[in-house]
Amino acid sequence: MNLSDVPETNLLRVACPACLTGNRVPAERLAEVPKCGKCGQALLDGKPAALDEASFESVVGRTDLPVVVDFWAPWCGPCRAMAPAFEQAAGRLRTVARFAKVNTDESPSLATRFGIRAIPTLALFRRGREIKRVSGAMGAEALARWIQTEGDAHAAPF
Repeated sequence: MNLSDVPETNLLRVACPACLTGNRVPAERLAEVPKCGKCGQALLDGKPAALDEASFESVVGRTDLPVVVDFWAPWCGPCRAMAPAFEQAAGRLRTVARFAKVNTDESPSLATRFGIRAIPTLALFRRGREIKRVSGAMGAEALARWIQTEGDAHAAPF
């Protein structure tokens, strides 16, 4: 499929978490695990992308899908308990939202910038702007419902 044959309104911007390049992907091909045009890595592999100060804007700001960011720390018990549910949701909802994690110990300036006072905190971004947040751990089903309700996404329940 040639991108020039796809109406511009059907193309979604999806940033590569590996090389940070912006890519345009036809919405109907998201389920096909599109690859980055520059580095060849999967754009939506169903795994949360690890973000830091250098990569945050590139990934969150250059992705048209809702982006769910988990602000966490390795010493946080609820964060560790929620990690499997977050990864499960990332896999199940990979065509609906981009999932990312920010280690607040390694990226304290991001935690400060977004006023993170409790962890885990989940923040939902749309086109680079935070639209909603919730603090506290939640399971994969609750996370899918939250994304569906708050992100205006078509997230199917588990």
